[in-house]
Amino acid sequence: MTLLLSLLTVLQLGAAVYAQRRLPRYVLGGRRAQALRAVLILAGIAVGALAMMYATQPPVAVLAFLSGFGAVHVPAALILFLKRARGEAQS
Repeated sequence: MTLLLSLLTVLQLGAAVYAQRRLPRYVLGGRRAQALRAVLILAGIAVGALAMMYATQPPVAVLAFLSGFGAVHVPAALILFLKRARGEAQS
């Protein structure tokens, strides 16, 4: 179980890094990009904290928090990946 959660966490954190790095490239205006970054980070912290509340052991709680944080970024990462694949400009 912990191995599967670890693997999922790594994948989701990869999505978080991808989304945070690509966001300024596809969002018009620096302030909008920063606002969207902040929303993603705050939502990730909130979901991670909720996930952590249901963990029974400390190592699993950390993985649950990181996994919840990354899970929030997955939809944004997919959207940014599709925008890149289509060659779309900033919007």
